[in-house]
Amino acid sequence: MSKSAETEGALETRGIEQVPDHERTARPRQLFPTWVGANISVLLLTMGASLVVAYHLNFWQALIVAVAAPIVSYGLVGLIGIAGKRGGAPGMALSRAVFGQRGNLLPGSLIWVARWGWETINAVTGAYAMLTILDILFGIKANNVLDMVMLLAFVVATFAISGLGINAVQKCNKYATYFFGVFSVLVLGYLVVDTDWSKVMDHSAGSTASVITGVGMIAAGGVSWIPSAPDFTRYLPRTASSKAIVGTAVGGAGVVVLPMVLMGAVMAVSTPDLASASDPVSFLGEILPTWIAVPYLFIALIGMLLINSMSMYSAGFTAQTLGIKVPRHWAVSVNAVISLVFGGVLMLVATSFMGSFIAFLSLLAVAFSAWVGVFGADMLRRTEYDGRAMADTTRTSAYWYKGGFSPAAVAAWAVGLVSGLMFTTSDWFTGPLATNNVIGEYGLGWVATIVISGVLYVVLPKPAPVTGPTAEEIAGQPAPTGA
Repeated sequence: MSKSAETEGALETRGIEQVPDHERTARPRQLFPTWVGANISVLLLTMGASLVVAYHLNFWQALIVAVAAPIVSYGLVGLIGIAGKRGGAPGMALSRAVFGQRGNLLPGSLIWVARWGWETINAVTGAYAMLTILDILFGIKANNVLDMVMLLAFVVATFAISGLGINAVQKCNKYATYFFGVFSVLVLGYLVVDTDWSKVMDHSAGSTASVITGVGMIAAGGVSWIPSAPDFTRYLPRTASSKAIVGTAVGGAGVVVLPMVLMGAVMAVSTPDLASASDPVSFLGEILPTWIAVPYLFIALIGMLLINSMSMYSAGFTAQTLGIKVPRHWAVSVNAVISLVFGGVLMLVATSFMGSFIAFLSLLAVAFSAWVGVFGADMLRRTEYDGRAMADTTRTSAYWYKGGFSPAAVAAWAVGLVSGLMFTTSDWFTGPLATNNVIGEYGLGWVATIVISGVLYVVLPKPAPVTGPTAEEIAGQPAPTGA
């Protein structure tokens, strides 16, 4: 992927600093497996089942949702990913140019905390996959001790991959894409032959509101990847095609989301309990024959490992931008420990995994979307990011603005975040404006957040960059090494 690591899979030592142009030798097509790997999750099956059971959609409506959701969410992933080729740095480092050196700590902290929840969900799902494999192959039944052992094994494996860095993540994604494709075709073939299609097609249609809500629910998962997009595009040269960056993001996600959501919708017709299962994985052993279920669960397990590895990889950068002054691979360990603790609580205490997941997803999307609105609006006027200013966390930085804050960005972010929550409804939280309006009815609080924060940032006056030393004055001086 880059020349910063001499061999694929070698430890990546680069942190949040800007990647030099001579090391930016990647190609947009290399991102395709990245966004495939980011979606290899059996949770898409349970979400597809929810479209039928909870939202009462028929097969054709589920197809519309499965096509539209990755276009909406990963279209945004690709667009924000363009900033990576412009600035050659991770998303939360580029964010310093928008919010100011101190102002960036506000959205950065919230996004970092939100990643804890996402990584916890993934870790628990991976642990359930291992438990199901043990049950199918050896008849070993889950218990509290075994639950924690499997969770620990999953988190340790995740830390190993994400700690190595971009080349390890990319290489694992590449091979996982091949295996996932093969076994998905097997599962699809089995379902085509084994499913009672008359029962599937006779399912009555749901409302248009439910279709829109379904798109929002599936797309919300993709929204969580938007701030991370530059983390994976920063090794692209400045001349890389923006259209290709967007296309690989949408295409990579789409080839996974579409079949898995439809598979979940089809499975739910014969197994409606799938949508509300406390364990989102074990049903595969009941629905599929062993010769398909076991390999597919292994692939699902690898997929969850990769998703969590990508998330922790980005979380390491976020931790560094917050001032945690350790190498990136050690910054990753903080999130590993947190996901282990929270995962244990979820596995031992939670009674409804899917209910907890959907509630979390709706709030998570709003937390990420406030940043997306502001950062995306800023991209409309910014084509360059000053690497020296990003690294300089002192008052001499061009991105210091007013006391370290960009008032326009921070205000737009805060107002967008609060407004989005007011339009959001979930099992855990219902905003005061979440009922009796189109946004609340359709569960589009995260969309409202992007629009409100983005528009507000556009109309507010922007601070001028702090004037630093001239090029002649800094010639020959080393770049600052701020966190």
